[in-house]
Amino acid sequence: MKKVLALVLAGGKGARLEPLTRDRAKPAVPFGGAYRIIDFTLSNCINSGLRQILILTQYKAASLDRHINVGWRFLCRELDEFVDVLPPQQRIDEQWYRGTADAVYQNIYSIEKSQPEHVVILSGDHIYKMDYSELVNDHIEADADVSIACIPASIEEGKQFGVMQVDRNNRVINFQEKPENPQPIPDSPDLCLASMGIYVFKANFLFEQLCQDATLQNSEHDFGKNIIPSVIDNHLVRAFPFKDKNTGSGRYWRDVGTLDAYYEANMDLVQVHPQLNLYDQAWPIRTYQPSTPPPKFVFAQQADENPRAGLAMDSIICQGCIVSGGRVIRSILSPNVRINSWAHVEDSILFENVHIGRHAKIKNAIIDKNVSVPENMEIGFNHEEDKSRGFHITESGLVVIGKAPGIGVLSEIS
Repeated sequence: MKKVLALVLAGGKGARLEPLTRDRAKPAVPFGGAYRIIDFTLSNCINSGLRQILILTQYKAASLDRHINVGWRFLCRELDEFVDVLPPQQRIDEQWYRGTADAVYQNIYSIEKSQPEHVVILSGDHIYKMDYSELVNDHIEADADVSIACIPASIEEGKQFGVMQVDRNNRVINFQEKPENPQPIPDSPDLCLASMGIYVFKANFLFEQLCQDATLQNSEHDFGKNIIPSVIDNHLVRAFPFKDKNTGSGRYWRDVGTLDAYYEANMDLVQVHPQLNLYDQAWPIRTYQPSTPPPKFVFAQQADENPRAGLAMDSIICQGCIVSGGRVIRSILSPNVRINSWAHVEDSILFENVHIGRHAKIKNAIIDKNVSVPENMEIGFNHEEDKSRGFHITESGLVVIGKAPGIGVLSEIS
């Protein structure tokens, strides 16, 4: 993967994930207990042999920048390997990034310094495992100007993505961004071919297209809306079917752009045989691991009518957690969570430093970091009561509580 530079776009607002994105960028949102969303894209890069990585940030980037600094600074700069964060610099004009293409255009100077021959453009807010080297090699062998990773999606899902049509040689002959009526795959009327937002460009070709697009007044300066459709007729744009690293054929790829989608992707992980294998030592997902003790489960008094038992079933329990006489079922506990006696947590995601008081009951909820739930409180059982406390309720009935600045006690607003 020499002369290949990876650009990770990590500047989106993530408005549909509020309140989880109230104080952090979407790629910095915790996932699976121990990780951040961006860790999956960055781990794919490292495991694929891509070791020149630039991360383009913008909104609420402080948390993301801290995470990169403490967890992703292990590459050797002397060997020209790096993971660098590029905040908006307004080198070209005084505008914030106006689209995905404009974000790259405003950083052309930093990209050119690496002298790449090919540029891989990635999103920092999807959950999947993919060997990008297969995509890059296919791109080089075909001598394509642009290659796009793609995945079959339902017609309804296709309305949220770029949708393409291809010929027998996987050449893209049509591309529409978020069409109202996605064109189906031939012989598969219920499916369309969706873009994953993963592109490989010849570097010089990318620079030419970005500079040309920047001069257009009516452009939204977006890869899917403007750049890709404009080059299809006169240049070789190639589709690359995504292959999952674990199955070789399965297609686990999740856009966790909404609270319900985020919750469902997390809950995938507590299944007996999850499609996304976090325990694959051949394709590790890297992240920052704080120095915290192992998880602990205490109390096992089952004799009386109200047993006091510290246990967890079908759950992910991270380091530093203490389940002290409480019960955890089909849930994910991030580092340093404490579940106190007779508390019950079910089908929920608890972020770092959450404390659940005695006899409290939590169901179908996401609780952000530093929140302390007082004794006897019930969350997720009565939505009218949850709304009166100011909690966010999704259409599916998921209760979401934003993080506290310190250790916040919910009884103060109940």
